Amino acid sequence: MSTVTAQAIKDSLKQCMDPEVPLNIVEMGLIYGIDVVENNDVNIKMTMTTQGCPLHETLIQDVTRFAKKVPGVNNVKVDIVWEPKWTMNSMTEEGKAKIKNMSVGMTTPAPINYETALPQGTGKLVQQDDGSMVLANEHEQGFMVNQAIVDFWKSCNGQRKVTELVEIFAQQTGLQRKQVEKEVMQLLQQLREGGLIAIPNQPDAPNVEFKK
Repeated sequence: MSTVTAQAIKDSLKQCMDPEVPLNIVEMGLIYGIDVVENNDVNIKMTMTTQGCPLHETLIQDVTRFAKKVPGVNNVKVDIVWEPKWTMNSMTEEGKAKIKNMSVGMTTPAPINYETALPQGTGKLVQQDDGSMVLANEHEQGFMVNQAIVDFWKSCNGQRKVTELVEIFAQQTGLQRKQVEKEVMQLLQQLREGGLIAIPNQPDAPNVEFKK
């Protein structure tokens, strides 16, 4: 039987991306503990950035999947805890540096008109050899994503208003509309900033500049 270590599990979880921020869950500081017990069963204690995250179950599934990629791992149990509460200070130094680098010299696109906008997915989906998925924009910049985000990106066909996308996302996640409205708005903005969503007839020219 292969020897499974907590470090090996942690390294594998670095492939698991946070659903809202382009960082992995280790960099985000979401992993609070990893215990390898008898028979190479693995217990993972983690948190999320918000208790109302609609991708709660999806992220647990992703964590389980990446943990099981480590040779020798048997069963994986993921426990979500809310204490200590996650804050920006929970992030690793590497994660904080990446966030800082993302903001330097960057701009945000003009606000989306959520009543009239018809978001159109752009770029392409790339399936990695390890089974992970990456959305790549026209500049070949890749963003690792999970199935829920891929499904949402595909539903942005340039013919649906944001209200329709909210309904679809609620159905896909099995949650109530009110639970996913904020998440959809954030996803649209993040995918747009990553060059993976276009808003026809609405300029992408930035109107807000981050301070350096």
